[in-house]
Amino acid sequence: MAWVRNWVAGARPRTLPAAVVPVVVGTGVALGYGRFSWWRALLALLVALALQVGVNYANDYSDGVRGTDERRVGPVRLVASGLAPPRQVLAGALASFAVAGLAGFVLAATTSWWLLLLGIAAVAAAWTYTGGRHPYGYRGLGELAVFVFFGVAAVAGTAYVQMHQVTWLAVAACVPVGLLTVALLVVNNLRDIPSDAVAGKRTLAVLMGDHRTRLLYVACALIPYALLAVIALARPLALIALVTVPLALVPVRVVRSGAAGPALIAALGRTGSLLLAFGALLTLGLAVHP
Repeated sequence: MAWVRNWVAGARPRTLPAAVVPVVVGTGVALGYGRFSWWRALLALLVALALQVGVNYANDYSDGVRGTDERRVGPVRLVASGLAPPRQVLAGALASFAVAGLAGFVLAATTSWWLLLLGIAAVAAAWTYTGGRHPYGYRGLGELAVFVFFGVAAVAGTAYVQMHQVTWLAVAACVPVGLLTVALLVVNNLRDIPSDAVAGKRTLAVLMGDHRTRLLYVACALIPYALLAVIALARPLALIALVTVPLALVPVRVVRSGAAGPALIAALGRTGSLLLAFGALLTLGLAVHP
């Protein structure tokens, strides 16, 4: 049981809303257009979850073998803590990518073969975030990649595999979801600024500094509410997501207060809860056509 708990913790469950919400929102877009496909939605969800778990294990492996997690404060890391040998964690990452690839292949075969290119790009981005000779996560590009793949690609891609087209509403829904997903990474990297700076890991948070990173988090957490006005032009019920504002204010206050260490771990969890609640209500609003 301890072995299972360690591997589940290593998969970083608090980050999984970043995989679930974009798929659910993209499915909400399809529902609103009357083009819902349950099995395509499930396959898209499998792709997203497998990629998220894969990137978490790959990050664990790459940072572990580089020694950049030795002074880190946060969720358990399998390699750095000695709970699993690097080869096993690498195998876990590759197995996750294989599951994502298989599910993605089925979607491409039944929708459009160009989706294979998107899948290859997503896997490559997942691995090179902290892996390879020139990991882009060490160069301040992690937030951009998260917005592109867990915002734009996941939301619009999920809508596309069900509708066989990308509508403006699918594109509009990408932005608030992408920003809230980026907020997860921002608060995570904010917590790790001291250890990342020592290890030479130049995340966007390290490059921007503590104060500006906190402002970035606030922007990512609150701007999505302004964007609801655009979506409401076609789906007025989307404004129901405004009821999650109090959920956003809790982690925003924590981050703005200058909290560090364990307090930011709690803020990460609350940001994940915010993403889930916002995404669920936005999905409802998108699915109901006036």
